[in-house]
Order: sequence, then structure tokens, then C-alpha cells
Amino acid sequence: MKASALARGRLFMMWGVVGAIVFSFAATEGVQAQQFSLPGAYAIKIYHVNSLFYPYVQVYFRTFDRNGLPLVNLNERNIGVMVKGRSYDPMKRQYFVQNLRQRKEPIRTVIVLDASKSMAGKPFETALRACARFIDSKRPQDEVAILAIRDTKEGYEIVSEYERDPGALGRRLADVKCDGMKTRLYDTIGAAMQACAVTPQGSIEPDSANYVVSCSIVVLSDGKDEGSAISREELNTRISSLSIPIPIYSLAYTRVSLEHFKNLEAISKNSFGKYYHIGESYEKMQQTLEEVQYIIQSDYVLTFKSSLPVDGLDHVFKVGIEYPSGSGKYTYDSARFEAIEPPPAPLIMRWIAELNNVIPALSEGESPFFDRPSGGPSQASQ
Repeated sequence: MKASALARGRLFMMWGVVGAIVFSFAATEGVQAQQFSLPGAYAIKIYHVNSLFYPYVQVYFRTFDRNGLPLVNLNERNIGVMVKGRSYDPMKRQYFVQNLRQRKEPIRTVIVLDASKSMAGKPFETALRACARFIDSKRPQDEVAILAIRDTKEGYEIVSEYERDPGALGRRLADVKCDGMKTRLYDTIGAAMQACAVTPQGSIEPDSANYVVSCSIVVLSDGKDEGSAISREELNTRISSLSIPIPIYSLAYTRVSLEHFKNLEAISKNSFGKYYHIGESYEKMQQTLEEVQYIIQSDYVLTFKSSLPVDGLDHVFKVGIEYPSGSGKYTYDSARFEAIEPPPAPLIMRWIAELNNVIPALSEGESPFFDRPSGGPSQASQ
């Protein structure tokens, strides 16, 4: 047990991260970006599946409580895996769960900042300070891009491409001018979605940290749109058609009128994001962005060993949560993994060897599932 713990510790330090190559081998079942749960419920959403290290499969997922905040302290006791209708037995130690904060994979955020004249003065200055604090509180490997809604041909200015250096991001943010005459909000959010869809390129060296697993959008605006090439309905259709959700977190603030806040609310609720009504309580901005940072850093990663042979096919699996632990209340989300041979790259082979040290080999003929007496109830009925 002690040796396994040491091996897992080494593995945590090694998750450096594979560049664009990983996305060629990752498979996720298509999902529709709808409201994730009824009010008062909790939910799980799988957003990325990596089969690169097969027979090991990595599942990245986000959780939500009744307030849209992450569930805390989840582990193998209340997270389960089901493949082909059968549940893994956690006592056989064929899977483990980590919080994303324990790992090196970076996450990306695109900040959309309304720089129209209607936001000038205290509202805009407070928004800039809150964004600067958001940048300062990110992990060193995480990346932030900034788009300002301004009077350009596209309707926005690229203040910064994806950047990890907080100092560089802060300097570029401080140079943003609040002088726009029109607010092409939907066009700018659409551009942010395109930026999230860009596949990272880079080395597959262990410390390259180029394997970006999630991307979110943060919008600070009064929700008013003027002259966008796409409508709110068209933007929401794009959001709903995404195979991998891009959460949009909206901070709705103004000193003029609240009538356009509903635009931001509709977009956020359709994207698995969260809507925040700031109004004129500008002092809430920093605390709100701290909450957004907490949410996007609180995803979980489940790694399990598949017992299915390599056949090149997609296989459906489920991840379930019992929450609170011991309550008997379960919720599931499903996705697909691909049973493929891993590419013979030395680094990948090294990671698979490390996983072999973390997840013990089963005895011959033993399965990872719960053992059922002959004629007992089917695991698929659970």
C-alpha cells in the first residue's frame, strides 16, 4: 500500500501534459448544453475523455451543487464507474480520483470585457481591478486571453492572446481604453468561443504543460448588444451544438439600466456556466471572480483501467456520484472511450508504466467489477 502511494505521488508530478497529439486520441460522447439539473439538485458533467494511455482511461468532469458550486472532497468512496452495465468494485482499486488542483494540466479562460463608454468611470475601473485579481490568483500553468468590446472592424480588440505571465497580462489589461460607441457583445462572445476551440500546440515533454483540458469564458458587461452580426438566438444555438461544453460566467453590472441583463443570464444558463447579478454593487466583482476561479479549478479527474480488449471501437461508460456519501442518492453522466493501442512514444510508455505501479494488476480471470453470486441480481439494474 505504501509503495502504491509513493508511485501515485510520482505520477502526480509527472502529469505534464501532452500537446495537440492527445486530442487526436481523445473521445467524448456528444452532449447538448442544456440546463444541467433541476433547482435544488446536484449534477455531474463529463467534458473530456482521454484514451491515450489505454487500457487506462482519464475522465475529466465538473460537479454542481444546488447553487452551481462544485461538490467538495469527492473520492473513490462516493464516485463510481460503470462499463457495459457493470459497476467497478472500489475495493479492487482499479480506479482513482484526483482534484484538478493536484495535477499539472492547465486550464484556459477568455475574459470578455465591455469597454463601451456606458461602462466608463467607477464601473469599468472596478472591473479592471477584479480582472487583475483573477489573473493574479490563477495557477502558474493556467492561461488567460483578454478580448475588449470596442469599435473595431470585428467589434472587439484582442488585448492579449493566451498568456501565463500575470505581469504581462496585467500590463495589457491596464492599457484597455473604455471608449467604445457600440457594444457588439454577441460577436465578441462568439470570438471567445472560437478561441476556446483552438487546439494547443506544443512539445510532449513532461514539463511542457501544453495539454489544456478545459476552457471557460468570463463576461463582464451590462448585456446590451448593438450591431452584432449574430443574434442571441444564433449564439445560443452555437452553444447548444458544442460537443464539449464551454461554460460562460457572466457578471452583469451597470449604472444605467438592468433591462439587458436577461441576455447574459440566458447565455450563461445555456452553457453550463453561471450568471451573477452585480447591478451597481461593484464591490462584489472581485469576490465573484474569486468564486469563478474556484469553480473552474475544482474539476475532478477519474482514471480507471479498462478490462475490454483493444478493438478500435467506442464504448459507453458512466461515472456516478453518491452525494452526500452514504445517502443512497446517485446521479450519473455518460460518455465514451476508445479501446485503442497507445502510440509507441517513449513518454507515453513511461506514463503507462507509472499507472501500472498505481493501479494493481488483477489476478488471472478476475474482473474489476463487483463479484455477484450465480443467479444474483444484475449490476446493470443498480
